[in-house]
Amino acid sequence: MQDPVYEEAYQDHIIKIHHDQDAESPREWSNLGTLICWHRRYQLGDSHQFDSPEAFLRDLVDISDQRDLSMELLCERADRKAVLLPVFLYDHSGLAMNTIGFHCPWDSGQVGFVYVTLEAVREEFGAKRVTKALREKAEDILRGEIVSYDAYLGGRVYRYVIERDGEEVDACWGFFGHYELDCLSDARAFVDHLTLRELHRPAGAEQGASPPPG
Repeated sequence: MQDPVYEEAYQDHIIKIHHDQDAESPREWSNLGTLICWHRRYQLGDSHQFDSPEAFLRDLVDISDQRDLSMELLCERADRKAVLLPVFLYDHSGLAMNTIGFHCPWDSGQVGFVYVTLEAVREEFGAKRVTKALREKAEDILRGEIVSYDAYLGGRVYRYVIERDGEEVDACWGFFGHYELDCLSDARAFVDHLTLRELHRPAGAEQGASPPPG
């Protein structure tokens, strides 16, 4: 078994944090958004049939003719049809992705878009129209989806194993992001639960004592 990335003794238990090497891509989940990417070397995001960002935007805004429209104008029109965010990739000793861009101009650049149509937003939230507040909520969800995918690309997916006296008592996996935030705190919470349960266990139960005669 691989060495843990973190290990601690906690409440008479040993908590070990490992990389989750069998993690499922977040793009296999039921996402609100669709992630469309173009890259020469990597297959990123969701599958699609568009050979260029321009072709994608033209399809999104339903422009099939060959009018000479700039990418800026196409994006403006797309905003009337969808909640659309740019997606950037940083490729240097590993991959990273976000929706705001990176400071390094040589190893990073826009790689695609994450979007959800306004019709899908109305259906998802049971709304008759997409207000500014609802659009911002959808944007936050899309950003969160990219945060999860960034963790997956960067190998920041973890699992924990809890041991006591050399025996495994629990394990859980599929924690995305920094292991201190969810993976370790969930492991500690499980140990706390075990400890509390033992404290409230009847004294005789631990030794298998028979109940007193009625």
